[in-house]
Amino acid sequence: MNLLEGNHISKTYSRGDSSVNALIDVGFTLADGEILGIVGESGSGKSTLLRQISGLEVPDEGEILLNGRPLSPKRTREEYSTMQMIFQDAVGSFHPRRTIRSSIRETVHNLRGRSAEPDLESLCAIVGLDPVLADRYPRNLSGGQCQRFAIARAVAVDPKILLCDEVTSALDVSSQAQVLKLISDICRERHMSAIFVSHDLAVVSTICDRVMVMYHGRVVEEGKARDVIDHPQDEYSRRLISSVLEIKKDESKG
Repeated sequence: MNLLEGNHISKTYSRGDSSVNALIDVGFTLADGEILGIVGESGSGKSTLLRQISGLEVPDEGEILLNGRPLSPKRTREEYSTMQMIFQDAVGSFHPRRTIRSSIRETVHNLRGRSAEPDLESLCAIVGLDPVLADRYPRNLSGGQCQRFAIARAVAVDPKILLCDEVTSALDVSSQAQVLKLISDICRERHMSAIFVSHDLAVVSTICDRVMVMYHGRVVEEGKARDVIDHPQDEYSRRLISSVLEIKKDESKG
């Protein structure tokens, strides 16, 4: 049985007199301990799909199953604890008037009850940060530090699945590599699964077991990460990979 599964998921947004089909009959599976990459350009539907999975939005059609059981449209505390979202804007994902420690504590209280207390020392050790930094406000930390604390906040409720939405796109190259390794290490060591959304195939290839390529709200290709990158079957996948190779070629010239 798959840990997580989506069947025939569709989502349409209305904009004035027109509508946009953001997701069209999308299906996916996520195995226990697997890292699934979802890639595509802006507007492909990848982040929209993640919002349906996380419970931030409700699909117009289709269903999402956790351990074979349909998730309710209004998620329970337990369901929210099972899947934790890590956002692209790490600084903005924390309350600006709360310290990092206070924000993490609030998340744990909301999902585990007021009697539960996060072990900040252990969480900081997991993400490689000095616990002293937890008493600062988000604006007083770097983007990389905030993203690490966002990962710590997600891990604090011991989820089964991490949902990562473009988590490296706002970081410099060095911080990107560190965050990617951190997520990979956490998933392997704690036997967590993850869905990793990105527009960058090169980033996805370093961390994911399997890749799903989206284009205009549809899944156009999926398979083992190395197979999709080395032998893409869909024309759009080939264009994505070619664009990555062109960027690398230009960088090497520079």
